[in-house]
Amino acid sequence: MPSDTPQPAFVLVRPQMGENIGAAARAMWNFGLDRMRIVSPRDGWPNPKAVAMASGAGRLLDEAILAEDLPAALEDCSFVFATTARPRELVKPVYSPEAAMKLAAQKIKAGEKVAVLFGPERAGLENDDIARANAIISVPVNPDFASLNLGQCVLLTAYEWQRQTQDIADETIEPGKTDWATGRDIEALVSHYEDRLDEAGFFFPLPKAAGMKVVFRNMFSRMPLTRADVQMLHGVMRQMVRWRHRNDTNHSDAGAALDDTAAQGSVGPSEK
Repeated sequence: MPSDTPQPAFVLVRPQMGENIGAAARAMWNFGLDRMRIVSPRDGWPNPKAVAMASGAGRLLDEAILAEDLPAALEDCSFVFATTARPRELVKPVYSPEAAMKLAAQKIKAGEKVAVLFGPERAGLENDDIARANAIISVPVNPDFASLNLGQCVLLTAYEWQRQTQDIADETIEPGKTDWATGRDIEALVSHYEDRLDEAGFFFPLPKAAGMKVVFRNMFSRMPLTRADVQMLHGVMRQMVRWRHRNDTNHSDAGAALDDTAAQGSVGPSEK
């Protein structure tokens, strides 16, 4: 049984290839839509190629309503959109997919039944089909190549439907298995780096040191760091300091060895 979620019906008008019907079903189910209607499919129904292409969305095909003609498919609908990329001589309001699905959501919330028509792959909807629609959905595509695959058009429209009916953040960052770094964590990290860089003579010349430290601190404030990130950066600096001290010790030992060798060499001839 179709879900109880209020949604538009997607009507495939005279689809030609079973693969495209299956792709449309898959695209619909990707975004939680399961009200498919099929009008006069060219290769008959059911179609095993559609089932194979649906790849997990076969339930939509099993529950799809098969109609002999478009009036039968739309008999219970109060508002119909027709998708087309070509300009038509029929005078109708033309919506972008985003605006169309926003209007569809409003109408469905008010209790209306909405349908969206998708035409056959070869030439799209005919004027007789569009005449039965209340409005047109037109995708702003390349005018030199305006034809969309059936599955692509369904996917695009279904995506816009979900955007209009769910709260979708424009950007999210998940911290994973750690927590976000606190102000105290960042302050300790910046102080650690400033102290070590001061020792290394990084903030030079002195008249510019204060401004350099402000820029340095601002760099850390721009980064969304987790506590794991902070711990790793502390470890990086500690390891660099250890490496420097180890090298200094090695150089001192090597210098001492050279001094001993030189001293022994100078003593040798005098002893002869």
